[in-house]
This record gives sequence, C-alpha cells and structure tokens, in this order.
Amino acid sequence: MAINLPLKKLSQWQQVAFCAALLERMLPNYQMFAEHTQFGEYKILRNQLDLVWQWLDKANRCKINYDAQIAKLEEQVPDPDASDFLGVFPALDCAMALMSLFQAMQDPESDGFVNVSKLSENSVSYYVELSLAQELDEITPSEDEIEISQQHITDHPLMQWEIATQNELFDYLTTASENKASCLKAKNMALEEGLSNLGIEISA
Repeated sequence: MAINLPLKKLSQWQQVAFCAALLERMLPNYQMFAEHTQFGEYKILRNQLDLVWQWLDKANRCKINYDAQIAKLEEQVPDPDASDFLGVFPALDCAMALMSLFQAMQDPESDGFVNVSKLSENSVSYYVELSLAQELDEITPSEDEIEISQQHITDHPLMQWEIATQNELFDYLTTASENKASCLKAKNMALEEGLSNLGIEISA
C-alpha cells in the first residue's frame, strides 16, 4: 500500500472527519453502480454520511443508532459474484468503508478508521490496474502479457492524486479546530475537483 498515515495520532473527531471526507470521494462510485445495475439505494448511503457530518457538528450533535444504521447499510452491500459490472468493486469498497466508519465510531480503538483509508486507496489501485491493463492490451494485443508493477500503479496520476488528497486532509485535520467550519473545509477539500477518487464526475 502506498498510503500509511498514522491516523491513531489524531483525535477520534479528527479521524471521523478524515474518513467522512474520503467517503465523499467514494460515494459517487456507489451512485454510478446503483444507477447502472438498479441495485442499492444510493440515498441511504448519502443520508448516512450526512448523519456522520451532523455528528461532527458538536454544537448541534446528533445521536446515531449504530446498530440500526449498520443493519440498513448491510442491505445495500453489493455482491461481486452477482454482478459482471466492474463498478461493483468500487461500490463494495464504498459500502464497506461506511460500515468500517460506523464500527470505528463505536470502537475508536479498532482499525476501522485505517480501513476507510485503505479501502479508498484500494478502489483507486484496482481501477488504475484495470486501466493500465486495457491500455497495454490495445498497444500489444498479440505479445506476451506485460507485468503491471506496483510502481506503475503508484505513479499513475489518479493514484498520485489519491495519495496527495489523503495526505492533505491528514495534515489539515492534525491542527484543525473540532467544529463545523473545519468540517466544511475538509469536505470542500475532498470535493473541490468535482470528481470521485476514480475521476468520475460528481452529479448534483
């Protein structure tokens, strides 16, 4: 893995904000999958992430019934074996990342926060590897298969963007005040390009 941030050095609030911002970049991947396959209700995940942002607003903090939210989310988790659409994997990563976040909010000592970071990176890594394989196949369709190294994936602009975004969010939240203004700043940092972590345009 190219990203290995010391998230445990952050407070619980900072870690939740970091993960919520990453999920903003993953959610459009789930939306695209749901629209393409007619599986899953994107609005459920959108509302759940909005709940997390509300929880982060200490001045107006909401209570979250984690068991109820996780039960609702479990019904939205796509099965890769039941879909031949390649977008199923980024959609699965998104649902599992939200699940990990809810679990970590209940048990901050778990690896849930780190898992969100890894799942976001994993989505990009998988997508980049597929893209590179397709490009190579178009260039050398009849030759022996060329090995795609981890370095090829790490050097790809999408992966470089993912690494830079996670580092930028981490650095910002390390010193950010734990309030609504910081939430808005973190969210805007994640969404300023108007693209998901896979480069998919975010629809309004």
